[in-house]
Amino acid sequence: MDDQTGQIPTNLRLLMVLEALAEAGAPVTPTEVNQALGLPKPTIHRLFSTLEAEGFIQREIDGRGYSPGSRLRIMSAGIMSSLRIRTARQAILTALAEQINETCNISLPDRDAMIYLERVETKWPLRIQLPVGSRVPFYCTSAGKIYLSSLDDKHLKGYLNAAELTPHATNTMTTPEAVMAEVKRIRENGYSTDNEEFMDGMIAVAVPIRDAFGRLVSSLSFHAPLQRLSLEEAIGHVGLLNEASAKLSALITSPAE
Repeated sequence: MDDQTGQIPTNLRLLMVLEALAEAGAPVTPTEVNQALGLPKPTIHRLFSTLEAEGFIQREIDGRGYSPGSRLRIMSAGIMSSLRIRTARQAILTALAEQINETCNISLPDRDAMIYLERVETKWPLRIQLPVGSRVPFYCTSAGKIYLSSLDDKHLKGYLNAAELTPHATNTMTTPEAVMAEVKRIRENGYSTDNEEFMDGMIAVAVPIRDAFGRLVSSLSFHAPLQRLSLEEAIGHVGLLNEASAKLSALITSPAE
């Protein structure tokens, strides 16, 4: 901000729009963003148009709101994967995998799926292969369902009405009503499960990783073959997941040293 005129320098305007979008944590309109920036109406609409054309933001299905686009999501993942953070993150994830003795994962929500950002494999020879970069559905995975539980009901219903709830395994929930009821339970419990919903013979548990505003930015989960670990036994590790999640949250909320 220019100290003398109170105006935002031209070369900072796009960045400040992106900052406002990130702080909102939900789809926003140009008018809502401009309440804080105070730019001329044609200017704020031009900035949004530029960011949309370049793939940094994308228009929501209501035609009014905007949310992060693919380029902004890729950028945020890159920042989260910076060397200092990744080294500490790997140490936390490795310690958790050794405590639980199963494969542990960090996943990021994308437009229509969760993307595996980081993982530490179990040492057991029997393991389920879901490498970094894999995309898994929201509605039938523990990582995806913990993300759905962070949405307000309006956006959750919008997703469920638009999504194709294809069965992946024996227990996949394939109706919006079933997923809504599951999300309600997740909000009450503070963790989510996958009870052979994405893959037959696999169970999983997930908890949120939150930012400084308490919003979910990613998920922490582990999965295991059912023949080695029951779902009830897996839920018994929620305390360890929450401890590791708090440490991971601190990496993105604490000032860099």
